[in-house]
Amino acid sequence: MPNIKSAKKRVEITEKKTLRNRRVKSQVKSAIKSFEVALNNQDIENAEQKLQQVKKTIDKAVSKGVIHKNTAARKKSRFTAKLKNIAS
Repeated sequence: MPNIKSAKKRVEITEKKTLRNRRVKSQVKSAIKSFEVALNNQDIENAEQKLQQVKKTIDKAVSKGVIHKNTAARKKSRFTAKLKNIAS
């Protein structure tokens, strides 16, 4: 445990940010999971809606600094390609 006041504050801030990051990552993973379930069920219309939700949650995670922007772009591109392959 830190003894200096500023170090104690840093520990508190780190805990808060860790919880927020964990929550945001969980939301992204949940959105991805629901999209993949819709894809596996061959439900194209539902999958398209879920894809929009995935893109939205990924963009929010990027804006909060939880996910790197290139990682987000790669994920969105791959999910769009998956949907396109199944739809055709």
